[in-house]
Amino acid sequence: MTLVFIRILLRYLAAILVTRGLIAPDLGEMIARDPDVAMALQVASGALLAAIAEGWYYLAHRCGWAK
Repeated sequence: MTLVFIRILLRYLAAILVTRGLIAPDLGEMIARDPDVAMALQVASGALLAAIAEGWYYLAHRCGWAK
């Protein structure tokens, strides 16, 4: 289910970039439709969320919030 949301997000992101003229329309379509790009974004977002959670855990223990 997460992959579906990421593909929707990629479509909107590609549309914004094409509208602003930052990327070509063909590249925007490739970004929005390529399952490999969506999968890579899903892995990267999972890693980022894990790093944020671990950082928050470290900060909670360091500041004494974890009692």
